[in-house]
Amino acid sequence: MDTLETRELRYFMAVAEELHFGRAAERLGMAQPPLSRAIQQLERRLGVSLLKRNRRSVSLTGAGEVLLHEGRAALDATTAAARRTRRAGGADSPGGPRNRLVLAVKAAASHELLQKLLDAYAAEPDAAEIEVLPSGTCEQEEMLRDGRADVALMHAPFNSLAGFDSEELMTEGQIAILPAGHPLAAHKTLSLADVSDIPDLPLARWARHGTYPPGPGPEIHDQTQLAQLIALGRTVAVFPDSARAWLWAEHTAVPLTDAPPVVTHIAWPAHSRSLALAGLIRTATRL
Repeated sequence: MDTLETRELRYFMAVAEELHFGRAAERLGMAQPPLSRAIQQLERRLGVSLLKRNRRSVSLTGAGEVLLHEGRAALDATTAAARRTRRAGGADSPGGPRNRLVLAVKAAASHELLQKLLDAYAAEPDAAEIEVLPSGTCEQEEMLRDGRADVALMHAPFNSLAGFDSEELMTEGQIAILPAGHPLAAHKTLSLADVSDIPDLPLARWARHGTYPPGPGPEIHDQTQLAQLIALGRTVAVFPDSARAWLWAEHTAVPLTDAPPVVTHIAWPAHSRSLALAGLIRTATRL
């Protein structure tokens, strides 16, 4: 048997991620016995064991680990297909909206570049409508894979471009954003070591793939929260130099001499055949 149903994948993914049949069944909104039977049937059809079960725990076999990884990608692909098809279908209906592209961007990054891109593309004949979708750190990748976005501005080395087509747009340095009254704000330059362990001013923490890294700094949910916490002297953050565009009077930006350069790319799914997307990419590469 070389085909799987999306229903089977969703059942297995719930169990594989929860590692508990009861919690997985609750997450899926179903009773536990039919979920257990569905997983057993899937194992029989595939001819492999996916889970190790005993009275106290559930764990993945080697085959289960493979299906967890491959299944997540497969479900993202089917979800992406549905979302992009609905967006395209709106433009096909009589009196419907024009073509629409969703552009994922990291909140507070590449502001000037983004504005130039939007202005230049809007001037193109038959330009599609662009919906800008702000995201947290590294969320652009997930948004492209599951179809929430059609295209994204990504920032190496923080974002992975694996599996996407991309064009490099700009390279810039990094800055530390500090409270204006802090002693380090008077320095002309700083190092990463200078800002990584400041007493009473911990580094802000952004979620990566849904998980916050360990540390004493505050968990950041959006740009406004971050800006306020810096202004209040509660945290410090490291950003690409282009973040200067949104700084408040209560902030000071200091260049970091040893931080790796940030390369901004415009990225999109490698299989895309969208003419509207191709037009946006051409505009971006001419900036």
